[in-house]
Formats: sequence, C-alpha cells, structure tokens
Amino acid sequence: MLAEALVADVLARARRGGASFAELYVERWKRRALRVLNGEVKEATSGREYGAGLRLFYGTEVAYAYTNDLTPQGLHDAVEYLVRAKGTAGRVDHRGAGGVDFRRAAAAGLHLPQVPHDDQPRRYRLDRLREADAGARVAPEIVQVEGTLQEWEQDVLVANSDGTWTEDHRVRTRLSVTAIAQDGRTVQTGVAWEGLSVGLELFDHHPPREVGRRAGTQALTNLRAHPAPAGTMPVVLGNGFGGVIFHEAVGHLLETTSVAKKASVLSEMIGEQVASPVVTYVDDGTIPHGWGSSEFDDEGAPTQRTVLIERGVLKSYMVDRWGSLLTGYAPTGSGRRQDYTFAPTSRMRNTFITAGDTPLEALFRQVDDGLYARAFRGGQVRPGSGEYNFGVQEAYRIRRGQIAEPVRGAMLVGKGPETLRRIVAVSTDLRTGSGMCGSLSGSIPAEVGQPHVLVSELVVGGEST
Repeated sequence: MLAEALVADVLARARRGGASFAELYVERWKRRALRVLNGEVKEATSGREYGAGLRLFYGTEVAYAYTNDLTPQGLHDAVEYLVRAKGTAGRVDHRGAGGVDFRRAAAAGLHLPQVPHDDQPRRYRLDRLREADAGARVAPEIVQVEGTLQEWEQDVLVANSDGTWTEDHRVRTRLSVTAIAQDGRTVQTGVAWEGLSVGLELFDHHPPREVGRRAGTQALTNLRAHPAPAGTMPVVLGNGFGGVIFHEAVGHLLETTSVAKKASVLSEMIGEQVASPVVTYVDDGTIPHGWGSSEFDDEGAPTQRTVLIERGVLKSYMVDRWGSLLTGYAPTGSGRRQDYTFAPTSRMRNTFITAGDTPLEALFRQVDDGLYARAFRGGQVRPGSGEYNFGVQEAYRIRRGQIAEPVRGAMLVGKGPETLRRIVAVSTDLRTGSGMCGSLSGSIPAEVGQPHVLVSELVVGGEST
C-alpha cells in the first residue's frame, strides 16, 4: 500500500527524533451493508477508508497520531507532531550497512474467502435476506422481520523500526436476523446471527432460512413463556454465545490493559487456581475462518493459540507490545484495534471454554430444580472486579433433570471469577458465536464460545418465586 522507501523514511525520522521504537500501521477498508425490513430494502450502504496510524515509544511512554493523508508530506507532518528528541537510528555506515531492515512476513491466505464479495450482484444478497425473512415466519404471530448483511474487506500493512513488515488481507461477512412476535398487547423479540472470516460462502455454512427460523422460533418461544423464577439456583449456561458472560466478566480481566495497571482481580496470579479444575479457557486467533481470526495482529505479530486457564490454573494473560514492556510477559499476538484511528491494545480474538467430558444429558440430570439460560442479550460488567448482570434472551426451567417450560425476563447476577469456580460440569458440545467487542481500542470482531456448562449456583433475577 506504501512504498518501502517511504515507510523506511517515516520510521527513520521518528527514530532520529528520539523514539525508542516506531510503528506505522496502514489500512484500506471496504465495507458494505444491506438492511431489509419485511422483505423490502431499507438501507444499502458502502464505503471505503484509507489511513495510517503512527505510534512512537519513548521507553514505556507512548505517543500516537493518525492521518488519512498518505502522501510523503502528510506522513512527515504526523511524525513531526510526535517527535520529541534526536537519535541516530536508521542511518547507514560508510559501507552502506544499517538502516531499517524490513524482514517481510507474508500471509499464507489461511482465512481467504472461497466466494469473494464481488463475485455476486446486489440482487443475490437481497434474495438471501428474503430467504431469512421467510424462514423467520414460523407462525402467524411473527409480525416483523429485519435482516442485515454486513461485508468487510480490510488490507493491513504493519511496519516497525524492529524490521517487521507484515501484510494481511481480512474478509468478514455477517448475517443477523431479528423477529418480532405479537399476541394482543404482548410483544417479544427473537434474534439470531452468524459471522465468519469468509466471503459469501457464509450462506453455505449457515443457510439464511435456518438463521431466520432460529430468530422466529425464539420470538415465538418468548411470547408463550412464563415469568422467570427469582432466587439462587443451579444454572446451565447454553453453548455458543453463552460464553459472552466469561468474555465480559473474565476475559477482559486477563488483558494486560487491566493487568499492567493492577486494575484486575486476576493480576499477578499466574500459577494460581482461579477456576474450577474442569475449566480450561483459551484465546485462539488461528482458528481457520474464525470471526476474530487473522494471520497477524495489528502490531504485525503472528497470532497464536494462548491457553489462559488450564484445568483451573491461570497460565497466561493476553499481551500486546506495550503490555509486555510494562509487565515483562511475552507478547501473545493480541494487539488489536478497530481501525487506524485507534492505537492497539491487548484484546481477545476467539475466546472459549474448551470441551469437557460430561455428556449433555448427564449434565442436565444433575439439576433437580434450576434454570437453563440458552441465549443471552446485553449486560453490564464492572471493570476490574468482573461483577456482572446479564439479561437472558431465551430460558427454560429445569425440573428433575429435564428441560421444562420456557420462561422470560430472567437476569443473571454474579462475579466472573467466582462463577468460574462454581462450574461443576462441562459438556462436550463446544460451539462459538460471533460478536462485536467494545473496549479501549474500539469495536472489533471477537468470537466467544463454550460447551454447555453447569454452575452450581447463581443469583437469578426474575418475576416469580
């Protein structure tokens, strides 16, 4: 995207100005979105973005600037804003040796799409969204269906004064469907979505009619549900996007953005038992076509599979370059950002509890009277402590080891690390789900997941006893 000579000049200017480390991040975005309401197009947008972020380190002090002017003058102006002192890095000796040595690392194309976005016309997308609409109309009570298709293509170049030169091409596609069911004055909502690092073959992996059917069925289930119980009880957390509780209430506690400041209750606990022995928790940026996968992170480091908690023992944090300087832990390829207007920080990629060995039926048989929280909507988490409350989008009573009647209005309240210690069984049916994670470096795609897990007791907020 930029000539090597220009990149070298920008980094050398930064180092001559006194920076101990300089990094240039360049990206080119192409985004499309199509929103359909009851089969009719309501919104169709597309856009392109092009810009660069320049990050300079002065020891552990960091300065950051960004620009959408990628001419030599524009980039030089950005450097001038950040430079604080003079140095000698980037110069060559009398033999011509020295300078900034860019060792290129090329992406292997592990996550490239089979059906690129440009292979199909706009009409093809509209037809798929109308299939989702048809799938959602599982009963006359479904009165409204909205479908949205998002397509992203991103080219990234990261070069730094250590000689890193990496380029990555990232393609992501996401389909979401919202269905509304109404019976008299009672109105309930169902949602379903799927996202992967793929092109339009997303529709082969997740047929739109099936995604729509899940949204419509959930809305209808909630329409016919009873008020949820209240009190402390055993809870089975659903697989797939059920992992959002641990993403929010545990995962963020393991990022060095909070660990380095000792703002996390899990700071300085490597080697200690922090969860139930049946829990192994992993953050993996290498999963082929995972929603949060990429070959390199936004600092140009290869992504990796990072075991955070193994059989209940804390093994690692998620570490970016700055976090590594502050804590001494080795980087884990976890530096991520929304776009060039954000400096990277340590962030999750695809984070999940690994599969256990308890068959699903046996897991439910351990509960005489409890709640099955199958799907979740939004929640709130207190940074640092992991205290949370999450609304349950779809829930059922568990009676004598069997899934019983649906209930609605349930809210789960607890502390993330404490909930991890109360997991007594993990099933074999690991699934993951796509989400958008908002934190210090903006909103980024992140996958969450888990098998069904049984928590011995959780506080459930509901309407009945």
